Amino acid sequence: MKKILIIYPHFPPSNLAGVHRPRLFASHLKSFGWEPIILTVHEDFYEEELDWNLHSLLPKDLRIEKVNAFKVSKPRLIGDIGLRGFFQLRKKALQLLRKEKIDFVLIPIPSFYTALLGPYLFRKTGVKYGIDYIDPWVHPFPGSDKIFSRHWFSSKLAKWLESKAISKVSLITGVAEGYYKGVIDRNEKLLQSCVFGTMPYGGEIDDHKQISLLNLEPYLYNDNNKMKLVYAGAMLPKAYKILESFFKFINNNKDQFSNIEFYFIGTGKLANDPKSYNIKPLAIKYDIWETYVFEYPKRISYLDVLTHLNKANGVFILGSTESHYTPSKLYQAVLSKKPIFAILNYLSSACDIIEQSNVGVVVTFKNEAEIALLNEKYLENWSNYIKFSKSFEPNLIVIDNFKKYSAENTTRSLVEMLDNVIK
Repeated sequence: MKKILIIYPHFPPSNLAGVHRPRLFASHLKSFGWEPIILTVHEDFYEEELDWNLHSLLPKDLRIEKVNAFKVSKPRLIGDIGLRGFFQLRKKALQLLRKEKIDFVLIPIPSFYTALLGPYLFRKTGVKYGIDYIDPWVHPFPGSDKIFSRHWFSSKLAKWLESKAISKVSLITGVAEGYYKGVIDRNEKLLQSCVFGTMPYGGEIDDHKQISLLNLEPYLYNDNNKMKLVYAGAMLPKAYKILESFFKFINNNKDQFSNIEFYFIGTGKLANDPKSYNIKPLAIKYDIWETYVFEYPKRISYLDVLTHLNKANGVFILGSTESHYTPSKLYQAVLSKKPIFAILNYLSSACDIIEQSNVGVVVTFKNEAEIALLNEKYLENWSNYIKFSKSFEPNLIVIDNFKKYSAENTTRSLVEMLDNVIK
C-alpha cells in the first residue's frame, strides 16, 4: 500500500470548515490503496472552540502526527496557524519522509503558508507534492487595486509566495477549476509538468448517521409551526448583493412569507463571537429581522449543523458573483434530504447538482448587473419552491446521480491523479 502524507494544520477536534477536506480524503484513501498519514498542529494551539464529537467521524486506525506551534501573542500579531506552526510542521514532515517510504505529499490550502513546505521537502527528499486549493490563493478583493495599500501589498505577497510554492509542484487540484485557473494563466509552463484536476468536497452519508448515534437535537429554532429554512456557514464577501436583493424581495412580498423563517447559522464576522452579526444589519434595513430572518453568528460544530439541517423544513443556499464558486455546504444539504432553495451563478456546478438530484429550485443569474433584476425570477421560483416543498418526497431524490459527488468518489478522483503522477 502506498503512503501519502497530508499536511494540514487544522484537524478534528478543530471545528473549522476546512478540516473536512483532509478528513474525507483520509476516510476513503485506504480503500483505494493509499495509506494516509495526517500531519497537523496539536489542538492546544487552536484558537477556535473544539468539537470532540468530530473524532467519531474519523477512521479508528487513522494515523495522526501532531506538532506544537507558537502561541498567539497579546496583542495578536500572528494568528494563522500555518505560520505559527510552520517550522514545527517542516521539521516533523522532513523526519517522516526520511524515516519512512512515503510516496506523495498533499497540502490542502489555506493556510496558504504551508504550501511553501512542498518545494522545501521536495528539494530535501525528492518526494513529489501536490497543492489542493480549498480556496483561491491569489485573487482580487476590495482594496487590492489601490497601489501601496495594505491590501495591495497582501495581494502582491500572495502572488510571490504562490510562485515559490508551485515551483516544483507535480499536482494541483481544487474544489472547482476556477480555484486554480489563475495559477495556470500565470504559469502556463506548468501544463507540461503538472497534473491538474477538480474534486468537489463531496457528501458523506455516514456523517448524518452519526447524529442519531450521538442523540443530538437542534437548539436554535423557535418553537412554533412555521416553515424553517436554514443557511449554515460563512458568508462570502461577494454574496451580499445577492442576499440583499432577496431580502428586498421578502420585504416587498411579506404576505408570501408569513409562515416562513430563515435561520443564518455561523455567519458572523468572528467565528467565536455570538454578537458579531453579519446578517442582522441587512435584515433590519429591510424590516424583516426576527420576524422572517434570524441569525446566530457564532460558528457551531459540524455535527450540530447537520442536526439543524436534518430538523429544518428546507435549506437555503446562497452563491457568489464568482462563477467558479460551488458551496461546499451543498453536499450535506442534499444528504439532509430537505428541499433546497438556491440562488446561484448560472455557471456554478451546484446548479447541475441540485437539478440532477431533484432536490430543489434554483434561481440563476449571469453577472452582478443581473442581480438587481431578479425580482421576477424570485416571484416565479419562490412560488415554485413552495409547491415543490409541499409535494417533496425524500425518496424521490436521485441519489444515484448524486453518488458522483460523494466523498468516496471525490477521493477516487484524487487517487487516479496520484497514480498518474507517481507513474
